[in-house]
Amino acid sequence: MKEKTFAMLLQNYFCQRLVLQRNASGETIANYRDTFRLLLTFVQIKLKKPPTELTFSDLSAEVVLGFLDHIEKHRHNKARSRNTRLAAIRSFMHYAALFVPSATADINRVLAIPCKRFEQPVMDFLSTEEIQSVLSSCCSTWSGKRDYVMFSTLYNTGARVSEIIKLKVLDVTFDHTPYVNIHGKGRKMRTVPIWKSTANKMKEWLLHNGLKNDDPVFPNRQGKQLTRYGVVNRLQGTVDKAAQFCLSLKKRRISPHTLRHTTAMHLLQSGVDITVIALWLGHESPATTHKYVEADLSMKVSALNKLHDVSTGNLRFQPKDSLIDFLEKL
Repeated sequence: MKEKTFAMLLQNYFCQRLVLQRNASGETIANYRDTFRLLLTFVQIKLKKPPTELTFSDLSAEVVLGFLDHIEKHRHNKARSRNTRLAAIRSFMHYAALFVPSATADINRVLAIPCKRFEQPVMDFLSTEEIQSVLSSCCSTWSGKRDYVMFSTLYNTGARVSEIIKLKVLDVTFDHTPYVNIHGKGRKMRTVPIWKSTANKMKEWLLHNGLKNDDPVFPNRQGKQLTRYGVVNRLQGTVDKAAQFCLSLKKRRISPHTLRHTTAMHLLQSGVDITVIALWLGHESPATTHKYVEADLSMKVSALNKLHDVSTGNLRFQPKDSLIDFLEKL
């Protein structure tokens, strides 16, 4: 039986493996698609060979490493993005290895490329006063009113930016206990209650704009779904305004994910159990939520205060020789 070419396998990987067999989400397919568009463009320029004629020997470990270095140095991608691209390439190589035994050696060398380690920065989050400053800085225009409700909902629910822009009117329920149904990562659904103040503002927003069940709760001016970059830009612009009277916000890059961290930290500081926070945020495991405990300095200080200080003062050696004593005091 004739082995399939690289081009055939790549098309089958997207159409059969990801779509039909795994039923991958649109975000996953788009991420993998962008990875291979970048990779094939890089290889075409490097080898002067069209993508349809590539073989697995052309995609050697050296070439893939060159591509990963390229996106770091020339596209200024961070190590996290580099690892995401490598994960997409590995996934395809695992699939291709089943159909091209002759390329096993080349494929295994690519699969042996390790992920790049990177420093984990201290988690950033906002205080209650900073959140209030951001919300009060939303202007009174149509976009400003939308932003106020959207940022309030982000903080209330701890939703990811991808989840908030996909939120539809039919996902919101205004019962005795108002809540929203969030379509989470990995197609996991979760129900999150919202404050009555948030529900009232959202209800007013929906009625004022006449939004229907299938409409996004937070549309752009064309009535379409907002992009994640649109939300990021709107939030940063509002933070810059708030920084004029809240000095702790000056020169800080605040993303929608910062609001998600803020929700988790405020729940933790209020005494909510960590397993409940994991369910609230849609984490697959409570172990992921432990990072909020590590980031909370006030909890660490509280734990430190429970320990007894065993310091015995200055234990530095004092020389008896007068000349050495003189030199030490210079």
